[in-house]
Amino acid sequence: MLQEALLRVWQVAPRITPDGRPNALLRLGVRIARNLAIDQTRRARVRTVALEPLEVGVEPSMPDPMLRRAIAECREQLAGPPAKALSARLEGRAPDRELAARLGMKLNTFLKNVGRARKSLASCLRRRGIALEGT
Repeated sequence: MLQEALLRVWQVAPRITPDGRPNALLRLGVRIARNLAIDQTRRARVRTVALEPLEVGVEPSMPDPMLRRAIAECREQLAGPPAKALSARLEGRAPDRELAARLGMKLNTFLKNVGRARKSLASCLRRRGIALEGT
């Protein structure tokens, strides 16, 4: 049901117009998922209990300032080509090939340095007790 709800949101998202309230797509997704659940329940002929009105008061969470500080401190510890490559990747809005050329690196060297910088950052964050997924 969740996949179906997300697919329907995806299909109608281009036609959504803002109504002045936040999280229009989220509210639409919740409404679609709720209606799908009701339809499925009716099809299954399951006896239901009265549903309370669903309020979507989910506000996007703000970034964690302590996490941002830890990331900044770990970035400051980077040195040499990995630091330059990561900074170029994060600050540049250009293809990697262009960023590598600006730094005077071959593309493969640039990519290796970005990978080294990411590993170094992940290691630094783990030492600070910050668990990362997929590392």
